[in-house]
Amino acid sequence: MSTALPAPDGGLRCPWGLSTEDYLTYHDTEWGRTVHGDDALFERLCLEAFQSGLSWLTILRRRETFRTAFEGFAIEAVAKFTDADRERLLADPGIIRNKAKVDATLANAKVLAGWRAGELDELIWSYAPDPAGRPAPRTLSDVPAVTPESTALAKALKKRSIRFVGPTTAYALMQACGLVDDHLADCVARGGGTPG
Repeated sequence: MSTALPAPDGGLRCPWGLSTEDYLTYHDTEWGRTVHGDDALFERLCLEAFQSGLSWLTILRRRETFRTAFEGFAIEAVAKFTDADRERLLADPGIIRNKAKVDATLANAKVLAGWRAGELDELIWSYAPDPAGRPAPRTLSDVPAVTPESTALAKALKKRSIRFVGPTTAYALMQACGLVDDHLADCVARGGGTPG
């Protein structure tokens, strides 16, 4: 059934957050918390794309290396990356050296550099569903992988030439950045609660 389970501190958590200390920290302090800002959302968009087909833990444990390799995911900086930077990234064992994902990140930065400040933030957040229409999930099986909003967001991003973001990746982004609160109903982190 996968309902909220007790963590070492006794508080109930989403089961996925209990498998490692890295996940517990991420679950308690980041996942589902509101994220705004073009660069911050670009980072999450990129990391969700790199995660595609892999465990989120793989990305989480390499996140600082990703941040260093991509200059903190500053859109303006990444948009200026050259072919030499691409080769450097593809040779960096600290990140995921997937050509399609690296190329998508570089191409997306070039596209986003042409947007006005705040435009990415506005676009992504315009797809946040009304929380009143979303009952709190009781079990993991109540948490969708794709929603009409994530499908529409992925379509809107693709229409604007953003690559490597399908409905599932878009929904993972929405969960991670607080557009939806998919902490289980009994989880102490639901609603932005601070565990402990």
